[in-house]
Amino acid sequence: MTLIPAGEFLMGSDPDKDAHARPEEQPQHTLYLPDYTIARTPVTNAQYGAFLRATRHRPPDHWRLLLWRRRRPPRRRADHPAVNVTWDDAQAYCRWLTDVSGKPYCLPNEAEWEKAARSTDGRLYPWGNEWNGDRCNVSDGSGQEDTTPVGAYAGGASPYGLLDTIGNVWEWTRSLWGPSLREPSFTYPYDPDDGRENEWATSDVRRVLRGASFFNGRDMARCAVRYRYSPKNRFRSIGFRVVISPFSPTSG
Repeated sequence: MTLIPAGEFLMGSDPDKDAHARPEEQPQHTLYLPDYTIARTPVTNAQYGAFLRATRHRPPDHWRLLLWRRRRPPRRRADHPAVNVTWDDAQAYCRWLTDVSGKPYCLPNEAEWEKAARSTDGRLYPWGNEWNGDRCNVSDGSGQEDTTPVGAYAGGASPYGLLDTIGNVWEWTRSLWGPSLREPSFTYPYDPDDGRENEWATSDVRRVLRGASFFNGRDMARCAVRYRYSPKNRFRSIGFRVVISPFSPTSG
């Protein structure tokens, strides 16, 4: 876990500085967040497997039958991100981790995720403002066409030391997008008190994902990109990381 110190950061995209800026990422604005800690990498198969063995929770569909019964990750994939997990699966993992550790783990909201990925200066990528496909696992980069071990792209670390914030897998957040696939119900400026952080929203309301995956190109591989899926969706390009966030974010 990595501490993200309290303070303001630039959230969202400025189309004058980012040719790929999308409407749902605008306007760029300043937001204040209190201290929080966030995982340096997405949750791995090995970590997720410990949860499955302890709880008898349903394993991801791609784990083979024998391994399914034993709750063991696929061979040679222990250090890859756990994928084919729904938002509800990720929530269940956080509840289990809270119970066994005594610490309040949860999914990051999208503001917490974005600050940890880009720091305070509004940079386009974790490493700066110039594209470098060798620093992340995306289709316009090294072209792995599959997940890679977490931390395999050390050159893509964020200023806070987070790895794989761009590429490898999309990451669930606890923030709501809305029922529509195309138009977000929750726009910018980010307001944590407008209902977008409702943990108990029904499953027909899509949740925000961040970070892009090995499937995506450079236009999606930016710190400000907001994506969305039903919380019931499970794909081999979706994983998650955890956060300890005792306070709600407030606008700056």
